[in-house]
Amino acid sequence: MSNELASKTIFELAPLLKNKKISPVELNKDILNNINNKQNNVYVDVYKEQAISESKKKEKEIMNNNYKGPLHGIPMGVKNNIYIQNRRATMGSKIHHDFKPNHNASVIERLIKKGVIIIGSQNMHEYAWGGTTENPFYGTCRNPWDSSRTPGGSSGGSAIAVSENMTIFSLGTETLGSLRIPASFCGVVSIKPTYGQVSNFGVFPLAWSLDTVGPISKNVYDASLILENIIGFDKNDLNTIKSIKQRYTKHITDNVEGVVIGIEEDFFFHNVDKRITEIVKRHISKLEKKGAKIKNIKMHTLKDSLYASTIISMSESSTIHNENLLSRPNDFGDDVRAQLYSGKIPSAVEYLQAQQLRSTISTEFSQKFKDVDVLIAPTIPFIPFFIGDTTTILNGKKIEITEHLSRLLRPSTLAGIPAINIPCGFINNLPVGIQVMGDLFQEGKILNVARSIETQI
Repeated sequence: MSNELASKTIFELAPLLKNKKISPVELNKDILNNINNKQNNVYVDVYKEQAISESKKKEKEIMNNNYKGPLHGIPMGVKNNIYIQNRRATMGSKIHHDFKPNHNASVIERLIKKGVIIIGSQNMHEYAWGGTTENPFYGTCRNPWDSSRTPGGSSGGSAIAVSENMTIFSLGTETLGSLRIPASFCGVVSIKPTYGQVSNFGVFPLAWSLDTVGPISKNVYDASLILENIIGFDKNDLNTIKSIKQRYTKHITDNVEGVVIGIEEDFFFHNVDKRITEIVKRHISKLEKKGAKIKNIKMHTLKDSLYASTIISMSESSTIHNENLLSRPNDFGDDVRAQLYSGKIPSAVEYLQAQQLRSTISTEFSQKFKDVDVLIAPTIPFIPFFIGDTTTILNGKKIEITEHLSRLLRPSTLAGIPAINIPCGFINNLPVGIQVMGDLFQEGKILNVARSIETQI
């Protein structure tokens, strides 16, 4: 069975491990072999010896009937801004090249207790401040479907590793789309949870009022399982929410009978590649045939999301990096340095106005979710672009990539609502993603709709 294991999902692997039909050692060696054969700047560090040693321990635990659950013995990769005790957390930067935290991030602690094995740390856009994972210090990551094109970012290495079977799942982070962009471009699943559902303790920030940790996986079930094991209140992060423990895997029924799907044409389907629109709407029609109800809505505040999210993220990020920006500016990559300098321009008035706009956007989402269960839209308005490009062609017109790459993702980030990307088709052999958004703490709803989409592919 070796060489086949790395391509399997947690859903497939867990019963094999539990029933002792395969060993965690076999599985982890299979993953490590793939990393050796396909590395290509995906991992910053690979913990080969530790992974093998841990997999032997997990094998003994399972053989002694001390099975901890479906994550026991499963290998994972970790974006390199999530702290692992005594392991490098470079944040994709030169400045933190040798930084080794003395503690684990809370999400890492939770998964270790469930028996997960950490394979290594994954490459990312420097300080998570970009959507391409073209990293001047640790190498450029390449799209697994076409090496001339971007995998997206900032969690690019994490998404590639899942797509290329160099891990079973990854943990990444998102501020303005850093989970959903690479997941869409690499053809995998990712979920951005409700803000405050998952602890950010031990995660280097990009913009503290927007950041969240989330899983990248091969299917919706796996994303559900990982998410239910990392959510929860954390005394080390007072932004986390005290809520009832969720079992999201219980919601994966594929039953969408009576589910009301909201469609907002003016924003989410405006200036989108016509081929992507066609694929997304085809899936919406299939959901309708399964019993879902389609409701067209209008949201007037979405037009302000680009401005508000830009002001907030740039201001907060420049504050975080202010000391190093003053003392060692040349140690930042050119693109990140420019972003950080730009973040010094907005005034306190503009920052607070942006936060007010954010509140207005959040309120409108809350109102709309009284009438619909979920919103569905394209994830990215165009297909993966060529590495190094700053412009791309959209419906025959040249557009600036940075202006549009995360345009459809920013509203949900500002509102703090959960959103998931699901692969839904291909254009020119390049993956296309569809996103499902839900009200605060309604991850269960979006996961079930996402699963229904997944079964249609």
